[in-house]
Amino acid sequence: MADYLNIEWKPDKNSKVPIYKQITEYISGKVSNGDWLIGSRLPSQRKLSEIFEVNRSTIVAAMEELTSYGMLESEYGGGTRIASNTWSLFMSTPPDWNKYIHSGPFKSNMPTIQIINKLEFDEKYIRLGTGELCPDLFPHDLMNKVFKKLPSKIPSLNYLGPLGLPELRRSLTQRLSLQGIDAPDSSIVVTSGSLQGLQLISVCMLKPGSTVFTEAPTYLKSLQVFQSAGMHLNGIPMDKNGMMYWHINKEISQSLLYTIPTHHNPTGIIMSEERRRDLFNFCSGNRLPMIEDDAYGDLWFDKLPPKPIKAMDKNGMILYLGTISKTLAPGLRIGWLVGPESVVYRIGDVKMQVDYGASSVSQWALTEFFDSGYYDDYLIYLRKELKSRRDLALSLLNTHFKDLADWNIPEGGFYIWLRFKNQLFIDKLFQMALENNILLNPGNIYDFSDNNALRLSYAYAQPEDFSKAIKILSEITLRCQKK
Repeated sequence: MADYLNIEWKPDKNSKVPIYKQITEYISGKVSNGDWLIGSRLPSQRKLSEIFEVNRSTIVAAMEELTSYGMLESEYGGGTRIASNTWSLFMSTPPDWNKYIHSGPFKSNMPTIQIINKLEFDEKYIRLGTGELCPDLFPHDLMNKVFKKLPSKIPSLNYLGPLGLPELRRSLTQRLSLQGIDAPDSSIVVTSGSLQGLQLISVCMLKPGSTVFTEAPTYLKSLQVFQSAGMHLNGIPMDKNGMMYWHINKEISQSLLYTIPTHHNPTGIIMSEERRRDLFNFCSGNRLPMIEDDAYGDLWFDKLPPKPIKAMDKNGMILYLGTISKTLAPGLRIGWLVGPESVVYRIGDVKMQVDYGASSVSQWALTEFFDSGYYDDYLIYLRKELKSRRDLALSLLNTHFKDLADWNIPEGGFYIWLRFKNQLFIDKLFQMALENNILLNPGNIYDFSDNNALRLSYAYAQPEDFSKAIKILSEITLRCQKK
């Protein structure tokens, strides 16, 4: 999928400067300032005329002038690209930011993910795959109660120690014990979301060239955190009980395993208790360390899922990640990592070098949420609301997708993994959905090869919007099938 430039400007039709000239100056300014890099692709002339709200002839005039400067070049079948910053010679010469941008170790997101990350903040799109809660589910009243109590409880808002707020870590110790996890506060480090936990592991625990085994598909594939640190992801297939660990290559030195066993992202699968035990025994026997991501563990609907794999761990083999980003508020930016003290102190030391600690206010607020009982009260409400949204989603799929796809019935979490029966042009489906103001999460951003699926989330879109979008999506799907 083409990675087009971001344009949020429009010409002033009341200006005395001709519109084609305004467009010429706008584009040349973006190039000369280094905002647009050599090799970047412009939208089509038709699309530019829509963006700028002008006739196509005006676009043609501007493009011809810029091409005459040597700034643009047209490629057969490839659109128009930035050819050089020749125009900037008339003003000042910026550095070639392109070589700096692509010389750093951290890899760029896939173009599809960059589009998703950008458009998720545009309110005109119905977000059918977003991995966060609908704003309507946010506990405003409880949050007000918490923040009214904080001034009398917070002694200061100075920096906290490397492992985070002691009161929060003690509260987490109590909560984790209810899941069978023995985690003294000295084995817990508070992070700025569980994603930061992954980043800290990647930069201070693993060597370049290491292998990370994970489910296929997996949320981890949509990130570049391990690849940027020089590691390789190896996708292991799943069945209805979770990761089929016996497919793991026996050459597992300098490796670890990453898993989301409860309400898996993106498939929604719950790893069975037997599979958890067998996977744990396999990793123990082969000295294969594990990262267990339990972001969705609290979001069960009718029955408790099996206990975390970490509950079996008596030898510090598993690093356990938790977060309140999926249950309460991603904006609080609070997660936690549980592991051996030696690992936790190492990660705490590196975290201090990165950001000098997660938000003090957020840590105090979450402590109050936990200790007051508000959080558990809210979870009861949230599970009920998410189950209702799931039931609506399943009903709509039965109405509109019965002949087009198969899907799982999630027992918790956010996601339905929609698998199309006929092969589709997934990129075309993504683009046509955008044209209908629907934002999708294609399955191929989570997998190690092309697949024929979507990650649907019933957690974010308003029910009426979700209903509307699913009907439109079924109609688009028919037009995107491969003949």
